[in-house]
Amino acid sequence: MHLPVPSTARTLWLRFRLNEVGPLLSLLALAVCAWVFIELADYVTEGQTHEWDQAIMLALRNPQNPADPLGPGWLEEAARDITALGGTTILLLVTFAAIVYLLMAGKKAAAVLVFVTVDGGLLLSNGLKMLFDRPRPDLVAHAVRVYTASFPSGHAMLSAVVYLTLGALLTRIVKRRRIKVFFMGLAIFLTLMVGSSRVYLGVHWPSDVLAGWCVGAAWASLCWFIALQLQRGGQVERPGEHS
Repeated sequence: MHLPVPSTARTLWLRFRLNEVGPLLSLLALAVCAWVFIELADYVTEGQTHEWDQAIMLALRNPQNPADPLGPGWLEEAARDITALGGTTILLLVTFAAIVYLLMAGKKAAAVLVFVTVDGGLLLSNGLKMLFDRPRPDLVAHAVRVYTASFPSGHAMLSAVVYLTLGALLTRIVKRRRIKVFFMGLAIFLTLMVGSSRVYLGVHWPSDVLAGWCVGAAWASLCWFIALQLQRGGQVERPGEHS
C-alpha cells in the first residue's frame, strides 16, 4: 500500500531535483565523458589504440575473407539500416519533427534549445574531424560509402546528441518512472547500436566510435545543464507549462 505524498513535500522534492540533482548529474556526466574523450584522443594521436582497434575490427570479420563481416547476409543489411539512423539526413528529420511538435505544444524555448543543441553538435563534430583528420580504416573493405575523416565518429556522436537530448526531454513530459526509464533506455540503445554498426561495417575504428559516444554525451550533458539553469530562471518552460 502506497501512502499519498503531501503536495508540499512533493513540490519541495521536484524543486530540489530541478535545482540540485539534475544539474549535478549533468555536470558529472559532462566531466566524465569529456575526460575520457581527451584521454582517448591523446592515445589515438600517439597511435596507442591501433593494436586493439585492429584486433576488434578483425574479430568482426570472416577469418577466411576479411572483406566479409561475420554473420549471415541479412545481418549486414540490418547493420546498414541501423547505421542510417545515425546519418545526418535521418537525424535532421527526427530533429525537425521534434521541433515542430514542441512548437505546436507551445514550448518555443524548448524547441530553440533542441535546435541549438543539434546544430551545435553538428558543427562540433565537423570541427573535431578537421582537427584530428584521422584516415578511415583501410584494414577491411567498407560496406558503406564514407566522405569525411574518421575521428571521432560523426554517426556515434550525433546519434548521442540527438537521441539522448530527445530522450531526456521525453522523460520530463511523462510522470511514470517506468516510462521515463523506457525513453532513456531506448535513446541509449539506439546510440549504442548506431555506433556499433559503424565498426561492423568497417568504416570506423572502435576508438572513433568510443570517442564519438563520449563527446556526444558530453555535449548533450552540457546543453542539458544549460537547459536546467534556464528552466530554473523561467527562460525555458517547465514540463506541462505553455508559453
